[in-house]
Amino acid sequence: MTGSFLDDFATLSTFGATERGGVHREAATDADAAQRAWFGELLTSRGFRVGFDLIGNQFGLLDTVPGAPYVLVGSHLDSQPFGGRYDGAYGVLAAAHAAQRVAERWRESGSTPRYNVGVVNWFNEEGSRFTPSMMGSAVFTGLLDADAALDTRDLGGVRVGDRLAELGQLGDDAPSIDDVAAYAEIHIEQGRVLEDSGHTIGLVHATWSAHKYFLTVTGEQSHTGSTVMADRRDALLGAAHLTVLAREIADALSTPDAPLHTSVSQLTVEPNSPVTVAREARLHLDLRSPDEAVLARANAMLHERIPAIERAARVSISVAGAHHWGVRPFPAAGVKLARDCAYELDLSHREIMTIAGHDSVNMNGRVPTVMLFVPSVEGISHNEAELTKDADALAGVGLLTEVLDRLTAGTTAA
Repeated sequence: MTGSFLDDFATLSTFGATERGGVHREAATDADAAQRAWFGELLTSRGFRVGFDLIGNQFGLLDTVPGAPYVLVGSHLDSQPFGGRYDGAYGVLAAAHAAQRVAERWRESGSTPRYNVGVVNWFNEEGSRFTPSMMGSAVFTGLLDADAALDTRDLGGVRVGDRLAELGQLGDDAPSIDDVAAYAEIHIEQGRVLEDSGHTIGLVHATWSAHKYFLTVTGEQSHTGSTVMADRRDALLGAAHLTVLAREIADALSTPDAPLHTSVSQLTVEPNSPVTVAREARLHLDLRSPDEAVLARANAMLHERIPAIERAARVSISVAGAHHWGVRPFPAAGVKLARDCAYELDLSHREIMTIAGHDSVNMNGRVPTVMLFVPSVEGISHNEAELTKDADALAGVGLLTEVLDRLTAGTTAA
């Protein structure tokens, strides 16, 4: 195969590169567009037919068996602001190399697979510029209306559909979910279970449940100096109470056997002036747990405590659901298939849950899906210091190759 994986990854990491070793390439930015163009050229040069679908998902297809369904394999190339080089990008490039290696095996052996192979770079998995996250795979699997996704705007008013059209990344030259026989994805763990336990491979058997909310705190704009404290209706104060509440919920309900992770992230304040009490604050609140009963209690506590915050800060708070998924197992047959491949390659491995959402979570609801992890050094992710050791990255490509070889041959992952 032309170009080693590590050489190609080094090139990929130059797009949107930051001074501290990370990348800054949110969905449909110039840096994302440039890397997508490079990746399309890489795929084309290695025999893939490249196309886009109606939400900008990028596909590289090898049509070895005319009319046969595809085994899709991939992840995403977009990043968080000032994020790490590996999150998503590792899985996309690993998919391209694994698919090419499997195709080379077919040519060398003269064998014909049961299924074709397709590499996919999902649009806007991160959700940092356009919400919700995992947008491309959600549209692909029918979980999100395409028109609604295309009409989504970022904080600057840029519309998804307009930006993708401007980049030439809207199309109809791609498979649909009905053309897919199975899906596989490899990703960095974004935690430290594998590193702490000394394993090279994580066999993902289920996902944590998650509830994500948009909250809007409405107060009254006033002067930061002259307004009497008792008269203030400070939206930012209400947002601060919500931020503390999120942590208090985790501290109250989380246990070693049923952990609960909570956070408040993106915060937008109006008018955001240094001498004006905020009239509105919009924030994103995230609750996650592997135990749906714990998550239900967390949701109840959140809603029970909001009225007290409204009274204390003299504000009103509206809650809108943003995104939700439940605890969902990945097919046991797919976990076994990956385990068999890991044994064959003598790779240390263990079963693991995914805490983060991935495109595989959406795909798992529609087609047999295999999800794999490689270690993250110190569990660091969404951070410029994100790192996966070269040996682990290469081991993951090798394992993905074996999994893909069996899936395209017809081994079931259901």
